[in-house]
Amino acid sequence: MIKKGISRLGIFFLGVLSLFPLSVLYILADGAYLLLYFVFGYRRKVVRENLINALPDKPIKEIVNIEKRFYRYLASLIFEIVKMNSISKEEVEKRFIFKNKAQVQAYLDRGESVLICAAHYGNWEWGTLGIGLNFQADHYPIYKPLTNPVFDSWFKKVRGRFGNKLIAMRQTMRALQASKGKPSIFSFGNDQAPSKDESHYWTTFMHQPSSVQLGIEKIAKRTGQPIFYFKINVLKRGFYSVDCVPLCLNPSETAEFEITELHTRYLEDMIREQPEYWLWSHKRWKYKPRISASLKANEMLKQA
Repeated sequence: MIKKGISRLGIFFLGVLSLFPLSVLYILADGAYLLLYFVFGYRRKVVRENLINALPDKPIKEIVNIEKRFYRYLASLIFEIVKMNSISKEEVEKRFIFKNKAQVQAYLDRGESVLICAAHYGNWEWGTLGIGLNFQADHYPIYKPLTNPVFDSWFKKVRGRFGNKLIAMRQTMRALQASKGKPSIFSFGNDQAPSKDESHYWTTFMHQPSSVQLGIEKIAKRTGQPIFYFKINVLKRGFYSVDCVPLCLNPSETAEFEITELHTRYLEDMIREQPEYWLWSHKRWKYKPRISASLKANEMLKQA
């Protein structure tokens, strides 16, 4: 009861905070950056290790500069996510512009469904809201529920604004079946590591052995639905654009793991281009392959 009470008090505070204009929230974000990075050192060890291992060609001075830019952006992102509770449709449409979206909408207009691949890069949360506003179809973001049920319920409500219908990862197939016969968008994150027991496919991602989710590839090959990668571009503070990139339009014609490799390599290129906008504080490489031969086996399968 006490934990729930504290959680509800926190949600009330976030709701009040979200009513402030973004100009004020960004002033608070500047202060939060100093606290996160210099005072509390929030996950600095994780971030530094991730950066050094993922960008081995960078000198330490540049690594530190990227690290500081990441924390500065993370602080702004936190307050942009808080703002989701009250942000208007008009402000989202002004601040989050979707480019070359006609090809995606053309599939939907023909009564076909599409799959969206994205990552924890830029403001992916505003991206979820933007998809609901920009496309004429039911949008099902696939998400991993939070361990705190009170915050999970609040976050689901906030993310579900503007018509989004959030689906827990384990309910994906059921939702796909229920939406069969009507144009829908299912969006997936491609950079979360599977659990240790579900790490069935390993590849090299950002110079490190990495397990990769196979869900989007399995669904695409089963349904034949095209995959688009939504690349978020940070234009300036609080303003974004999205490139709707056709990643794989004929999934049934691909080899095993080809789609998984496609979206993994695409994300790598994005990160190398502007590394400060990826979520480096995530423990992406927590699990290691059980046997060194697993990577070699995967490479042989890809080359076969």
